[in-house]
Amino acid sequence: MHLSRKILLPVVAMTAFGLLAGATPSTTAVAEARARVSGPGHGGDSYFPADGNRGYDVQRYRVRIHYRTARKELAGRAVVTARAEQRLARFHLDLRLRPRSVTVDGRPASFGKPTGRELRVVPQRPIAAGETFRVVVRYAGRPGRLGWRGERPWQADRHEAVAMGQPQIAAWWFPANDHPRDRARMDVTVVVPRGQQAISNGRLIGKRVRRHTTVWRWRAAEPMAPYLAFFAVGRFDVRTSRVRGLHQVVAVSRRLPARAQRRAVRQLSRSAAITRWVEKQVGPYPYAATGGVASALETGFALENQTRPTYGAGGIPTSLLVHEIAHQWFGNHVTVADWSDIWLNEGFATFMELRWAETRAGASADAWLRRTWRRVGPDRAAWRVRIGDPGPGRMFHAAVYVRGAMTLQALRNRIGEEKFWGLVRSWAAERGGGSASTADFVALAEDVAGTDLDDFFTAWLRSPSRPAWTEANGLG
Repeated sequence: MHLSRKILLPVVAMTAFGLLAGATPSTTAVAEARARVSGPGHGGDSYFPADGNRGYDVQRYRVRIHYRTARKELAGRAVVTARAEQRLARFHLDLRLRPRSVTVDGRPASFGKPTGRELRVVPQRPIAAGETFRVVVRYAGRPGRLGWRGERPWQADRHEAVAMGQPQIAAWWFPANDHPRDRARMDVTVVVPRGQQAISNGRLIGKRVRRHTTVWRWRAAEPMAPYLAFFAVGRFDVRTSRVRGLHQVVAVSRRLPARAQRRAVRQLSRSAAITRWVEKQVGPYPYAATGGVASALETGFALENQTRPTYGAGGIPTSLLVHEIAHQWFGNHVTVADWSDIWLNEGFATFMELRWAETRAGASADAWLRRTWRRVGPDRAAWRVRIGDPGPGRMFHAAVYVRGAMTLQALRNRIGEEKFWGLVRSWAAERGGGSASTADFVALAEDVAGTDLDDFFTAWLRSPSRPAWTEANGLG
């Protein structure tokens, strides 16, 4: 049930699509996904109904994995602490690997895999509504050999691995309630061959060197969506510092060429400063740590893992740093209620690239909006994507990014500078720490603006055609 992953495209390529026509954002556009998922609906997502599970709320994951890099093998033990929201005679977790044993509150439980990525658990006694329970799962496998619906999200070779992916990756390394609506704290321990490093979210709280292995323990204090949890294993140049009051961890693969390593360290070391810049625009940074990981793997994409975005081999332009760091607010702090709301993540992150450029004597975001509207003709594919509900096959279509940013700048024109930035800050403050939908954003925008904006949002989000050049649409 994994969509084609985020693919970084340079400006030239996106201009060739007729989508960025003279724009500054260089970041993400994604290959179209394959097919609508069918099967049992557990989590209720409109695009991925089998992802996630209702009936309980995870409070914390404690994951301990042994990863053998050369063999690409993973063995894990996960402790999942959750609260039942209804009486549970059985429940499901998302897990692509092979389960070996399951206990619930210390008692052996019956378990099975009705599908390739669903772990069904039947405790010895039903769990009462409101009860907190503890599930321990032992499991193992080779994640790189495991696909789902034609996709193989695991990123690894014989020297390095990075667990990063969207909309799913958790099930390839730990059992999870795999939907952004269910956020939980993460405590990740990774045992690797001695001489290798393991990096994850949050802060390093322990390291123990043994005869043949090294044990790394990371903890994220703030709850996160399962797909935002990650770990990276390999030989990294790891630099920890405190910059502008933020705990910053930068890790760069030693397998990158020396010049590329130096560039990556230099760029990633700007993470704290860029984080503080975004904070001035949209409100307080919601996490205690920042930084980034640069892998030597040809992932073809970057991802906004909470507190520590990950980047594949290749350059890390400043616009990409801004994009992934902006996601810490838009996508991580405010998660999507449903994957159909993806424009709220990608539109905001792309818009913040434009904001970065215009605050540094670049072209204004309004000039970019008007230039892009003129250069992208009404018959172009970009306008046929209804970005407010693009469909699972177009979740990461370039139009979601670019038209999403255009929508926000047009809204800025329509309601004015003061109200627009008040809206952005209110969105992050009021919805932060939870999930929200496009309908929630529209309602807040109308409340802040003090006017009905239904026609505006229909033109920009719901219509499969280019919005008319009118003042009501933020143009004209």
